[in-house]
Amino acid sequence: MHDDIFGQPTSLTSAVARSEWDAAQKGFLAHAAATPSHLAATLGAEPDFAMGHAVKGLFTLLMGRRELDQTAAEALAAARRLSDVGGATARERLYVQALAAYLGGRPSGAVVALERVLDAHPGDALAAKLSHSIRFVLGDAAGMRASVERVLPALALDHPARGYLLGCHAFALEETGAYRRAEIAGRQALWTAPDDAWGLHAVAHVHDMTGRSRAGIDWLAGREAAWAHCNNFRYHVWWHRALLHLDLGEIDTVIDLYDAEIRADRTDDYRDISNAASLLMRLDLDGVDVGARWEELAAISERRTEDGCLIFADLHYALALVGGGRDVALGRLMARIARDAGRRATESDGRMAEPGLAAAAGLAAFGAGDHATAFRHLRAARGTMQRAGGSHAQRDVFERMTIDAGLRAGFLDAAAALLDERARRRGGTEDGYAAARRAMIGESRRAMSAGAVPAE
Repeated sequence: MHDDIFGQPTSLTSAVARSEWDAAQKGFLAHAAATPSHLAATLGAEPDFAMGHAVKGLFTLLMGRRELDQTAAEALAAARRLSDVGGATARERLYVQALAAYLGGRPSGAVVALERVLDAHPGDALAAKLSHSIRFVLGDAAGMRASVERVLPALALDHPARGYLLGCHAFALEETGAYRRAEIAGRQALWTAPDDAWGLHAVAHVHDMTGRSRAGIDWLAGREAAWAHCNNFRYHVWWHRALLHLDLGEIDTVIDLYDAEIRADRTDDYRDISNAASLLMRLDLDGVDVGARWEELAAISERRTEDGCLIFADLHYALALVGGGRDVALGRLMARIARDAGRRATESDGRMAEPGLAAAAGLAAFGAGDHATAFRHLRAARGTMQRAGGSHAQRDVFERMTIDAGLRAGFLDAAAALLDERARRRGGTEDGYAAARRAMIGESRRAMSAGAVPAE
């Protein structure tokens, strides 16, 4: 047995495989574009490495693409066969169990298996990051925080993954409302691991959630090297910068970032589509003409209506279809969500039901200009929207649409109440969006008092 970079025993025997395996693990922690190449090289050097096949399957499932389920199934079959032959450690077998649970439609079961790894091996940074990543998909912010907080005390100050797990802690703190602690942890993470894009982006989240947009831009400016090495996560960091500029009304900069960075590569990865669609919808809500940019996203989303891996992805496809006016494709997407919700065979199906059905109906009604119906459905979805996964910042586009639907339908008191709730979640602060909507509510009330428009 030979230890890996994090001090964990592995069944790898060759120096080449161990080196590539270390690079693959560290790459995953850093969201590095080279991670798949290192994992492929590991399995090329030692094709009998059961844990490597299991991790390949887990990485594949995190991509949220139905057509890759077969790749994950093949990885699971190889991992099981090699585990049965012998040589896999008890820890490595738990990774195989995690993949089996995730592929079987129970990502929460994968988390359980990974947390069992951490029970015996708290220094296993790969298990910690995988648990964090799957919980993120599930919208389990409290679980992300609890997991990393039980692991961090076991890591020595010189543990090779300490900076990356501090970044995970920073993000979990931000998502659970501990903004001051999150900012401190995120800055420490980047100081400890200069390529920790996750920790850097956690600090950007804090600036967004606390209405400190100019300071957030200053935080990201000049630190591009911290995410230049990344896979498509780098587009997401640029998205955060665009949000900060949007809050300040710097629309030309937002559009430039959209074209030059956020959609620099016109991929069909759901995470890239979510960045783009949610930003365009924010611009639309603010009355900005985005030109033909919806068309590209709508064309891609029209081809993804039958995917059904994640309601988070589906709702962003719906945004693109609404923005692009693809009503027929939107109808197909909603029908498929309803079928999955009725099936209830997997944890994903449950999320198609809640918040999926109400949220999708609300988006469709918003696109049709039926703002009263949109408000009713979107408000109904709010209570379970966190189950869609992602972050507060990502889900905020649906909150904005809910508030704007209420405003456009004339439900001023209800819209004001939602703005109050939104401010409480953001540490009592309000951003440019909220200030603008407060002004709209005030103008509408003054007009109603003057008799210019009828009261609802």
